[in-house]
Amino acid sequence: MKTIQKKKNSGQAIVEYIIIIVIVAVAALTVMGIFSDTIRGKIAGVVAVFGGDASSAVSTNSADVLKQLDANGLGNGG
Repeated sequence: MKTIQKKKNSGQAIVEYIIIIVIVAVAALTVMGIFSDTIRGKIAGVVAVFGGDASSAVSTNSADVLKQLDANGLGNGG
């Protein structure tokens, strides 16, 4: 009888871990969605420091970038 109880607890632990992983993933996606323009600006600043062309990354926001994607998820230049 003890082995049946152990299997039930093991299954319960797996479900709890899955729920925690889902909550963390949703939170990460939410944070990325909220701060995507800020992150894009910071990365553009780093690119500019190293001598790259950061103007294309700073001039558009996330909504404009998503509008410019084609069916394959590539931008106009890709």
